[in-house]
Amino acid sequence: MPEHAPHHEDSHHPGQHGQHGHPDRPLRLGVCGPVGTGKSSLIALLCRELAATLELAVITNDIYTDEDARFLRSAGVLEAERIRAVETGACPHTAIRDDISANLLAIEELEEDYDDLDVVLVESGGDNLTATFSPALVDAQIFVLDVAGGGDVARKGGPGIERADLLVVNKTDLAPYVGVDVPRMIGDARAVRAARPVLGLSRTDRASVEELITWVTGILASHRTGALIPRDPGPMARHSHAHQH
Repeated sequence: MPEHAPHHEDSHHPGQHGQHGHPDRPLRLGVCGPVGTGKSSLIALLCRELAATLELAVITNDIYTDEDARFLRSAGVLEAERIRAVETGACPHTAIRDDISANLLAIEELEEDYDDLDVVLVESGGDNLTATFSPALVDAQIFVLDVAGGGDVARKGGPGIERADLLVVNKTDLAPYVGVDVPRMIGDARAVRAARPVLGLSRTDRASVEELITWVTGILASHRTGALIPRDPGPMARHSHAHQH
């Protein structure tokens, strides 16, 4: 079950900031992970569950299209103007970690247009296992894997898998069809993440959805008190640009 206690500085996170967050503005929550793991669907789920009680907005990242933004708009999870796209024009890693200016500008424009926002969800462009958000862009981040990617993915590690604020093992309902032992996959994830929370999620499993909502609302509460410290999962590993975006 995921934990949602406030983050506190400790010696195990040398890359984290030594200052508290910014409770005077909305929580900026990043969602990243490989292609096809269900990042857009997870954001849609959060919007459906939280829009009645919180003011939400979304930023998506794609290289040359606004496909993810169009998916979310067509799903009707928020007013269309609350969902905006950043077209990175280059490797999506760059826009969430190295040169975050386009995303920061998009977030700030949303915050100016909607001065009552509680949470801005930022979806990374889908890629491999190496991408993480800069702590200068988001206050906390969720890394998403799915069972269809293989049961051994979690134990292979990487900065997002090991050190994102929450690791979601998504689409657990598909496990019988892809031959994955979900408890073992979650156990492997917990082994590489120390005490950081791991959640097995399926939209058809109400209990897991409630756990996700509890974690997000807990992080929001920590942000509002100024207790949330943005943490850096670590530098992006070297990667090849031969993969598809």
